[in-house]
Amino acid sequence: MTADRDHVDEILDEWRRERPDLDVSPQGIIGRLHRLAAALTEELVAVYAAFGLSEAEFDLLCTLRRAGEPYARQPADLARATMVTTGGLTKRIDRLEARGLVRRSGPTARDRRSKLVALTPAGRELIDNAFEAHMANEARLVALLDSSDREGLPHTLRAWQRGLTEGVGRPRGQDGRAKA
Repeated sequence: MTADRDHVDEILDEWRRERPDLDVSPQGIIGRLHRLAAALTEELVAVYAAFGLSEAEFDLLCTLRRAGEPYARQPADLARATMVTTGGLTKRIDRLEARGLVRRSGPTARDRRSKLVALTPAGRELIDNAFEAHMANEARLVALLDSSDREGLPHTLRAWQRGLTEGVGRPRGQDGRAKA
């Protein structure tokens, strides 16, 4: 493999040989993005782990920290912000509460889902330190791109994501609606 070719190029070559009737060029973009996402996740979770956090715990603590003083949110708001079911969220909150990083408070003693979840001082200190390290790590990763790529990529990715979330470009059924 030469410096300007990668594993995805080899896959594309094989598909072009085996299925010359198909345009496999989209796989060059999607395949690379998929591999890049996996590699970036490895780089990101290594920083979270250095602070004793999973990716999900980091996300939850960041969501509380972004809320501003008093660094608290309702469980339903946390579930929406972190895109997790309330059942999965309860387990995360339980783990973080056991570690003294969050606390629950609220009107009812029985129903933990209705209690406000807030960062403790220890949780705020941990997430502030972890977030600083995370931002330094992200800056390091983004610095691997040249400046013109860094400037144009957010617009391209935002437009692509908007197209996906609005159903643009999805396969259409006979009724003309986007298939799920």
